[in-house]
Amino acid sequence: MSTTDAATDLPDELRARALAWVADDPDEGDREELRALLAAAGRGDAAAAADLADRFSGALEFGTAGLRGAIGAGEHRMNRAVVQRAAAGLGAWLTARFERPRVVVGLDARNGSRAFADDSAAVLTAAGCEVLLLPRPLPTPVLAFAVRHLGADAGVMVTASHNPARDNGYKVYLGGRAGGEEGRGVQIVPPVDGEIAAAIAAVGPLADLPRAQQGWRVLGEDVLAAYLDAVLAATELPREQAAAHEQAPPRELRVVTTAMHGVGGPVLAEALRRAGFTDVHAVPEQAEPDPAFPTVAFPNPEEPGALDLALDLAARVEADLVLAVDPDADRACAAVPAGARGDRASWRQLSGDELGWVLGEHLAAPGAVLACSVVSSQGLARIAAAHGARFSPALTGFKWIARVPGISFGYEEAIGYCVAPAVVRDKDGVSASLLTARLARRLLAAGRTLLDVLDDVARRDGVHVTGPVSIRVDDLSLIGAAMARLRERPPAALGGAAVTSVEDLRGGVDGLPPTDGLRWRTADGARVVVRPSGTEPKLKCYCEVVVDVPDGGGDEALADARCGAAARLEAVRRDVRAATGIG
Repeated sequence: MSTTDAATDLPDELRARALAWVADDPDEGDREELRALLAAAGRGDAAAAADLADRFSGALEFGTAGLRGAIGAGEHRMNRAVVQRAAAGLGAWLTARFERPRVVVGLDARNGSRAFADDSAAVLTAAGCEVLLLPRPLPTPVLAFAVRHLGADAGVMVTASHNPARDNGYKVYLGGRAGGEEGRGVQIVPPVDGEIAAAIAAVGPLADLPRAQQGWRVLGEDVLAAYLDAVLAATELPREQAAAHEQAPPRELRVVTTAMHGVGGPVLAEALRRAGFTDVHAVPEQAEPDPAFPTVAFPNPEEPGALDLALDLAARVEADLVLAVDPDADRACAAVPAGARGDRASWRQLSGDELGWVLGEHLAAPGAVLACSVVSSQGLARIAAAHGARFSPALTGFKWIARVPGISFGYEEAIGYCVAPAVVRDKDGVSASLLTARLARRLLAAGRTLLDVLDDVARRDGVHVTGPVSIRVDDLSLIGAAMARLRERPPAALGGAAVTSVEDLRGGVDGLPPTDGLRWRTADGARVVVRPSGTEPKLKCYCEVVVDVPDGGGDEALADARCGAAARLEAVRRDVRAATGIG
């Protein structure tokens, strides 16, 4: 029995779409994958039929995050056919506006990344673009830097960042003639995403798509050297701070790093080495790229347990600081000992907001512009005010944060930091980690730690305690239903305090464009923002409470304020989870 006959029990439309995809798919492995599913479904395999239905539930949507999804054959997966169409659409959009646009293409070490990058180079070259391919798998910030450094009109990064091992993605940046000054080297935003999506939809049969066999240029290692030079210079501590701390550290700062099985390890190691850090220990189990991410359930430093190996090593070697970057090294996080360095129980991972406050406190100055997303803590606004800097909120994601005019520093609570916007106009885990290490070394010389900086900020600006309610679902319709329910019936109280303000972010707030989200404030100063995740099947709720510390309050007053804030936060989080109806 032929494959076509075996699939007769499938719905006719699904069968036809799958067979049409098989006929047009450029990859023999993907064609065989679909043939096997069609055959299994024809034999009555319900799982195969459901799998096919999901693979052809609609084209993988191209949006402000580009493309991101599970690897596999079919229109709703990441594969060579989908990537070639995306590259053709991007090429058509660029060449309709510019003569011989320059495009830089980068990739990480995930499954499929090399083929997707090579296909992009071939299709974009044939479309009339000048294509520059990064020399090897490298962090996303290197690609974002290269777009600016090389005067490119666009950049493509093949990566799924911190997503699970099954995923890959396709992130698009604009620069040069396409991006404008504030958007040079920044990820795409509307209406460009919609225009490129329309160009992708207009791509005809892949059998007719031109693909160059040569003509693109593979860049040398000098692009990475230029990135490192720029990052080292941008994160150097001001000389006036050095004069205030003339004493040398009592010993070398001991640092533990982890690349989370991604491509950031060697780049971060070289940045630290060039900055004079000589006592650096990489987590061996996670140092080399491995697309299976064998030691973590999710390769995201935020996820529970992701830093266990790093913290274990830090305790064994009695380190002062743990630095972790996600697999494409655009995110970073830090951990420090709150007690004895060799006591594993004393180690504390800083939240995304906490590291944002530490970096913001350092970078704030009169005339500086500090920015964070609307779901991040309100603490950065207070830091800006304390230093005579300007604060600007932004929508979630660095495609918005990085576009804040004149930005000096930006962050989002999801461990993304832009500490050198003239170098990388995006989040950059390498430069953020390097600056964190340099600050920790300076503090060590003064007998202080990053935790002391957080104490100083809390005494001045109040204790800000943040914590998410993140609900992962298998059925995406649950998220839409929950948002509709919360719009119709918002909670009357959270954590025992009355809700005094209900804002629908679809109408635009704080002068920002509309977005799908809700924001509630309570009589006692708590704030909650609820929104669907843009990259994962999650409903995300960002909760924050603020407790002021009495003027002149010592350690006991600060501890009391933190204890009270933590209790209030947990009460708010319980009520938020209940209000969603899916927690």
